[in-house]
Amino acid sequence: MKLTTMTQVTVDGVMQGNGGASDEDRRNGFERGGWAMGVFDNETMTFINQTYQRADAFLFGRRTYELFAGYWGAEERARAAAEDPGNHQITDALNTKPKYLVSNTLTEPRWANTTVLSGDVAAAIGELKAKPGGELQVHGSGALFRWLTDNDLVDEVTLFTFPVVVGQGTRLFPDTGRDTALELVESRATPTGMTIQVYRAAGRPRYATATADHLLVTGG
Repeated sequence: MKLTTMTQVTVDGVMQGNGGASDEDRRNGFERGGWAMGVFDNETMTFINQTYQRADAFLFGRRTYELFAGYWGAEERARAAAEDPGNHQITDALNTKPKYLVSNTLTEPRWANTTVLSGDVAAAIGELKAKPGGELQVHGSGALFRWLTDNDLVDEVTLFTFPVVVGQGTRLFPDTGRDTALELVESRATPTGMTIQVYRAAGRPRYATATADHLLVTGG
């Protein structure tokens, strides 16, 4: 299986508190949640629905898992999806496909069809990727995303960049970390100004040695 990640970020790289409630995630004094809600359009939702339907399995960090389980795994949503999966594509995918949770603290998950990964997580994920199938998807899960990236386990990155600058909050990429070159696989803009980019890792970036002419051109 190909390990793919899907993350919603602002122009300034913030991924914290994107959901519908302004108080969804107040960690570290964050108070500008809900920034994604006013930008969604039909094209975006079609893309997201298609993405979930491609999944053969899902991989979560603990916090995102608990948020998803409380919302998408709610009994009434699961029942509605089972009765009419065509109109509940995200719920249907999340409730019928295998889910893997990376956690050392949550050992008895209540969401059906969940397997907890602990101990040698890199080896466990490597075994999952070696199985036949299409995609092992990671949605959100910022800390897990960064760990997967650091361990060269991510095959494809999809970024949903929203046309807003939040000015505070946890960013997808840390201030200091690994450097990675990316190959652009797909790019599109939606009617509301959101951009969707799909990347593959392409090794380390190449750094040019600065020259006087280069500095003049770039304004350095």
